[in-house]
Amino acid sequence: MQSQDVAPRPTPASGPVVDVEQAEAALVEHYPRLVRLAYLVLPPSLGRNRRVLTAHALTQRALPRGRTSAAVIPAQAKGRDGDPGYALVRLHVVRTALEAGLPLGRMAWPKRSQLPPLLPQVWGLRLFPRSGGADELALDQRLSALSGPARAAHVLRGLEKLSEDSVRRVLDAAGVADPAAAIAEAAKVPAPDALLDSPEFDPCSLHARPTDLMRRRQHMKAALAAAAAVAVCGALLGLPGGGWAPDGAAAPSYAENPAARAALDPARLTKTAATAWKTSARTDFSVWPARGDRTGDTALLRRALAVWARPGEAVRVSATPGTPSGAPAGPPQLLYAGDVDSAHVVLLYDGLRIARYAEPKDGTGAAALDFARVDGASGAEAEALVLGRADGNVRYLTAPWVTGAAERDLMKPASGAMDLNLTDGVAAPLAGSAQRTGACTSWNALQLTDGSGTRLLTDLGELIPAHLTTGRPSAPREASRTAALHSWAPFACSLASVRSQGVRSVNAWQFAQQALPDGSGSAGWVCTRADTWRGGGTRVLAQFHTPGGAYGAVAAKAEDSPACGARDPHVLAGVLWKSGTGAWYLLAAGSSDTASIRATGGIDGAAEGNLLTVRTERGARAGLKGVLADGRPISGLR
Repeated sequence: MQSQDVAPRPTPASGPVVDVEQAEAALVEHYPRLVRLAYLVLPPSLGRNRRVLTAHALTQRALPRGRTSAAVIPAQAKGRDGDPGYALVRLHVVRTALEAGLPLGRMAWPKRSQLPPLLPQVWGLRLFPRSGGADELALDQRLSALSGPARAAHVLRGLEKLSEDSVRRVLDAAGVADPAAAIAEAAKVPAPDALLDSPEFDPCSLHARPTDLMRRRQHMKAALAAAAAVAVCGALLGLPGGGWAPDGAAAPSYAENPAARAALDPARLTKTAATAWKTSARTDFSVWPARGDRTGDTALLRRALAVWARPGEAVRVSATPGTPSGAPAGPPQLLYAGDVDSAHVVLLYDGLRIARYAEPKDGTGAAALDFARVDGASGAEAEALVLGRADGNVRYLTAPWVTGAAERDLMKPASGAMDLNLTDGVAAPLAGSAQRTGACTSWNALQLTDGSGTRLLTDLGELIPAHLTTGRPSAPREASRTAALHSWAPFACSLASVRSQGVRSVNAWQFAQQALPDGSGSAGWVCTRADTWRGGGTRVLAQFHTPGGAYGAVAAKAEDSPACGARDPHVLAGVLWKSGTGAWYLLAAGSSDTASIRATGGIDGAAEGNLLTVRTERGARAGLKGVLADGRPISGLR
């Protein structure tokens, strides 16, 4: 807001003469509305307590000193229609509220409205209106982005129901230099008028909370001036090395209820005992102990909780699909707090989500807040979390029961695994594949060993790595076995198609093997199914792999399909294939319980059993229909 937004007071057009008694009657009758008007026009940067008190002070000072002329501006609305007394006091309220938002000049005395009000004052309490919903908060944020005159124009139009011409005359009488520009700027906020009547913006219906009781007790022990100096110096010296404020990159606080405050108190964080997992029947994040060298850094934990509750504009927020990003319902569990590469990192768990907060070690650059949904995670799905990414590498925090970690290239199953050193559960950096661009020549996976076996997880660009399995969907097995590794090799690069989709696990199932019609060997049919944490968004790929090929080819795909899953362990797919001699064939395969397959459309052919081979022409198009052994029909994936 610039000082030129409000010009020196013009001389309003002469209207009806209003005496003090008439103005007082209008002020008393419409006091709640006038205070609401002042509250909405005042800049939100004042803070809600001072904004409330200033709104009441400006309204109470709106009475004229004697008989005066009211501007020729209609009062509008039922009880105020044609009331010059109301129009006069409203003009005073708008003018002084705009003046209160002006910055203090270096060479000029401040106006009375720019100073904190002497009266009314409430000692020992903070006053604020009742909290509204998401719509009210969004409107308040949009209004705060407007200049003072534009905010006044929006409120006069929405709350007072004034026409555009009447709004222009009020702003002109209040001393606004360019009313037309203010009205044009206000038009960019198309908020429903009803929201302006919300309790969120009612400074006459208030909640009261005590001010800082400990600080008040300290201030009583010394003179006011000495205590203020100590408080200022202590606040400056108490800032962390990087210069973060107590709430870091968090937005201003609007949460006042006890549950919300408890969730933001570092002292109430849940910290599981280091040996709890050894005696618990659970193998999920609830039995992870708090690790890292900053679990006692109260300032860091406070910033992480504050940013989680209300991330500021400079915070980069990301969430896997289907993951809510709101504040925790209660104090979350601390999983990690420490230094990771060039950042301070905090990992928190609230029973539904993992939240990762990261801020730079040096300075107060942009903080990051990432969310991942983990409800129902257990076993392999709760064995690793991404701590950080740097220079194309990924660093993981592993479960306390993990005894070994290694890096393995899925595309080179015979090359063995490279051990990753574990230090208090933190694994050495692993070369990531999920964020890599260009040709896919390798795909690294995280191999973890615990007391029950060895598992494979892969990074898909999110906080939780996806669990890799193989075999029939009704009884999948770990993909870490030798045969499973060779089965996954041609299809590893297809994992790139499900990056950043909130994937929980990916199963690769070889549902058929088919002899090629030119006698060059047998092709494998593999179905890869990616299940998500949210249930929906499932991705199914039917892939075809010929002998000697490094990669599988996608023959068919589907989304949100039960095919190839535990509930419907059946699949049917086909592909047009060109032999070494240049001949074209339709090759189709179904799972082992497929009794017959028939081609429809542009290709005519049928076969008993789960395999179909039909000679055709290049570019031919066909559909597939099948019948299962129990008589149920099945359609081909597309």
